[in-house]
Amino acid sequence: MKQVLQPIIYALLLVLGIQFGFKFYEIFHKENATGKGAVNSLTTIGTVNEIMHIIDAKYVDPIDHADLREKMIDHTLQELDPHSDFIPISELQEVNESLDGKFEGIGIEFSILKDTILVVTPISTGPSESVGILPGDKIVLVDDSLVAGPELTNEHVMELLRGEKGTKVKLGIARGSMDGLLDFTVTRDEIPLNSVDVAYMMDKETGYIKINRFSSTTYNEFGTKMLGLIDKGMTKLVLDLRGNPGGFLDAAYRIADELIGGKEILVYTKGKNYQTRKYISKVKGIFERGNLAVLIDEGSASASEILAGAVQDLDRGIVVGRRSFGKGLVQEQLELSDGSALRIVVARYHTPSGRCIQKPYDKGDPDYFYELDERLANGELYSEDSIANVDSLKYYTRMGRIVYGGGGISPDVFVPLDTTKTMAFYRLRSQVPEFVYGYFSNNQDRFISYKDKDVSEGLNLDGDIYMQFKDFCRNKEVKAADVDFSENRLELDTYIKAYVARQVWGNNGFYPTINKIDEGISTCYNALQDDAQLAKYLTIK
Repeated sequence: MKQVLQPIIYALLLVLGIQFGFKFYEIFHKENATGKGAVNSLTTIGTVNEIMHIIDAKYVDPIDHADLREKMIDHTLQELDPHSDFIPISELQEVNESLDGKFEGIGIEFSILKDTILVVTPISTGPSESVGILPGDKIVLVDDSLVAGPELTNEHVMELLRGEKGTKVKLGIARGSMDGLLDFTVTRDEIPLNSVDVAYMMDKETGYIKINRFSSTTYNEFGTKMLGLIDKGMTKLVLDLRGNPGGFLDAAYRIADELIGGKEILVYTKGKNYQTRKYISKVKGIFERGNLAVLIDEGSASASEILAGAVQDLDRGIVVGRRSFGKGLVQEQLELSDGSALRIVVARYHTPSGRCIQKPYDKGDPDYFYELDERLANGELYSEDSIANVDSLKYYTRMGRIVYGGGGISPDVFVPLDTTKTMAFYRLRSQVPEFVYGYFSNNQDRFISYKDKDVSEGLNLDGDIYMQFKDFCRNKEVKAADVDFSENRLELDTYIKAYVARQVWGNNGFYPTINKIDEGISTCYNALQDDAQLAKYLTIK
């Protein structure tokens, strides 16, 4: 049936153009009520409705109207660009929660381990933590119904545990070696989705902040964390934007304003139907002076690139890592009358030097998103010399350094992807989280005693934990013997310790531990201590 319907879909697309499904009739009618535009729009919509009526009346098989409509809209948007998108009603809540920075539920991070819901960590100050639920607890009953088995999915768990603020849910929990189940009644509440993963001092002068996305709460989160670090004596900052896909442009602009002084254009946007807007630094920032390193990689996109581009173009700091994704398009999200939404590109943004870092998308969606695979194949992720910059897209920073548009932000200091590890090692390392969840749950009482201690005191792990990890991997049919444990002992030791620390202290335990073996962070740290190197990039010290 799919093969039969495909020509019909394409025929509809030819008639539809880019108007069908957008539900912009009111806009067309208002702006073109007396002109040809209104007539053409009405004619197009009428033709589409006529075709749909014929298909419904004549087609040999029953038609799922909603599914066909979504497919037609998706195909139409793909003809425009890779980032304009139709969001069905079923997905809209999750999309909005990520950008709003909050959701309503019981406030836990969970994992499904051996067909059971395992509490990885209760969210700090959330309703689950407040009633005494602990990391390592296993949720066996929800409202007196058993929740376990191979059919258990993340989606099903979220359906059970999320709900309107103020509603209650009864949980039956198994804890460590205790007999029987513990009963908890949790009142659901508004739970923050933090976009700043962690902020801590690497030494007496150097701070570290990691931002995972730019939501409506990111600027306030960042400001709070920054003030805390400054109070501790921070004069140098590593800002980690790796893997950050972006989000709200305004959040990136406001953070850039806290880091960059003077009256500078930090970013500007322009489009065919979108008035050019310049975002100019205007507030007295909390960290306009002091050494700054911004860490990016191929997963840093959109708002992440706005922030990194402003820092680089204005020579405010040093950009470290690998070339960023290359998304320079500005989107608006418009709610449609049926409760779904349209996210459509309305403009391109430009960094202070004038460059648009959007990579080409003329070959269509598959090639666009698989371009990251091409970087891996051509060696760019391993060698800075393999970055293919285009001379016609050459721009200059405030100090006159050359930077390029047309495909992401290229770093000032390159950090290659680690090529020293084998696939066997990565398969082994991927088993660490599940192993630690089980190990922690079986030793829950012992580790919970650490919760009241300072993170800097560290953890004392049993000497045989590595043998237990090997046995765990063998039981999972992962060939631990293929990996030289003596050669990789530091990495495995650090990963195991970091995941245990996460169970006890959350991200405040995880990142300070795991970052000790992170080459990107060590490169940033060393650069911040080297005034001679920084002098090449910084105009403000």
